[in-house]
Amino acid sequence: MKLPFFFRNRMTEVSLTVIFVLGFLALVLTSNGVFLSRASLQGFLTYLAVPITIGLAQMVVLCIGQMNLAVGTMGGVTCAIMAVLMADHNVPIAIAIPIGLLSATIMGAVNGALVVLTQLNGFIITLGTYTILLGFQYRLVKTFTIDKYPSSLPEFGKKAFIGFPYILVIAIITAILLSLFFSRTIMGRRILATGGNPLAARLSGVSNNRSVFIAHTLSGFLIGVASVITIASLPGINRSIGGDWLLASFAAPIIGGVLMSGGTIAIYGTVIAAGVVRLVDIARAQYSLDPSIVSLSVGVVTLSP
Repeated sequence: MKLPFFFRNRMTEVSLTVIFVLGFLALVLTSNGVFLSRASLQGFLTYLAVPITIGLAQMVVLCIGQMNLAVGTMGGVTCAIMAVLMADHNVPIAIAIPIGLLSATIMGAVNGALVVLTQLNGFIITLGTYTILLGFQYRLVKTFTIDKYPSSLPEFGKKAFIGFPYILVIAIITAILLSLFFSRTIMGRRILATGGNPLAARLSGVSNNRSVFIAHTLSGFLIGVASVITIASLPGINRSIGGDWLLASFAAPIIGGVLMSGGTIAIYGTVIAAGVVRLVDIARAQYSLDPSIVSLSVGVVTLSP
């Protein structure tokens, strides 16, 4: 007998939590405690923030039964816009960051509008915008590394609250707010209804087009948050930013229990799955594993039913 999604989802979250704890302990033991050093833990937690946020960005689109293949280039362009504004035009951080967030949100809104107007799946639309934005990213950054923005931004990326980096706190708060959006707001429930059964949702008075548009727009905003976290945690921005985001954005929500057919979310599952994937990355470096084997393993797990 097939278990209801709620129970299967909880079982997945419990399993992932156990795997995360065991993996963490294994890395501590095999590194002779080095993994518990302040620098190692700070690095692990700092670079966990982006996988969490881009996983949530992809999850929002998956819950309507679609995909966002432009996650990486949207993030790369957003980072490039903020970096160019600060480095080349001396725009203050307090202005550049909101512009970056707005830019990413607009990119998501354009994706959503194109899906609604053409009635094509987001897979096709975002494949097209991926190519366009990739060219735009290369145009902005060229072959340079942009690192002349105010030092206070990367300094902020190194700060922590009770051992937790501020940028990870931002990612966790984002996850909590997103959970409240889906559980406590009418719009959040309508988006899930559209993803679960578009016909039933329409007959119930839900505008599926509006749900699709808002889901893509929200995905864009979340990519903007990931971009802010990225630019604060790295010493400079180049045209490779976002190039490795696509697989990670799918891995976290799908491993976390989100169904690709739509109608479901898994906030905690996405967060803890991002942690597991991050542990795999650290294990690869610690044990000198072949990166292609690790990528293949994560890809197989992501695409397995």
